[in-house]
Order: sequence, then structure tokens, then C-alpha cells
Amino acid sequence: MNNLQNTLTEISQLTKTIESNYPELYQFLDENPMSIPSESNPSINKKILQDYLDSLKQLLKHHLETRQKIEKQQQFKT
Repeated sequence: MNNLQNTLTEISQLTKTIESNYPELYQFLDENPMSIPSESNPSINKKILQDYLDSLKQLLKHHLETRQKIEKQQQFKT
């Protein structure tokens, strides 16, 4: 149970970080395919939550990498 609680806490903290620091990214969380169940009454377990957490981390990582590339390109233009 503790593992599950830790995963939920980490999801909440990461979501809050995205909401607070990256509002341009936060708007896409609703559209994340990992958050849309394919069943009408999905069963949620540790693996599903861990997969969702991993997808959030990957989304943020990609966003930061893309942002960094854009900033570098803008530096070269000036």
C-alpha cells in the first residue's frame, strides 16, 4: 500500500509542478492518452499508476528539451 501511496503522491506533486511552472503544458494533461481509460469501469492498480507517472515525466522531459532547443535557436538568431 505504501508503494501505491508514494506513486499517487508523486503524481500529485508532478501535476502541481506542471500546473504551477509550465501552464502551457498543463492544458494538455487532459488530452494525455494515458489518462483516458479504454474501458467503461477501468481497474486502477500500481502498474497503471506507475505508467501514468512515467508518461507525465516523459511529457515534462520532452517539453523541457524542446524549450531548451528553441531558446538556443533564438540565441543564435540574435
